[in-house]
Amino acid sequence: MSLRPPQNLTSHLSQGRAPSALEYEMMGEMAASLGRAGAKVEQTLAQLAAAAMPERDMRLKAAARAVHAYFIQRELCGLRNHDAAILDYNIPRAVLIRLGAS
Repeated sequence: MSLRPPQNLTSHLSQGRAPSALEYEMMGEMAASLGRAGAKVEQTLAQLAAAAMPERDMRLKAAARAVHAYFIQRELCGLRNHDAAILDYNIPRAVLIRLGAS
């Protein structure tokens, strides 16, 4: 099954008209989804910080998956720069390296 990412909704809003009920609901769902992804990042990073050595690799992998999903959700919302999110969530370098960032 192939999914197409949603079109940028801000172009509709910049035309000076109010968003339709559907656009308003879509923006709300996008924001709620971003919030859930952020909560998952917080949860997995807390588990990673509390992890002992035997389970650290498993927690690191889970944190990297959560951060990756969060970054994708941010990009779908039109937020392309992740620097502020990295600082806000205090994402460890080990997680970023796991994502391929340095």
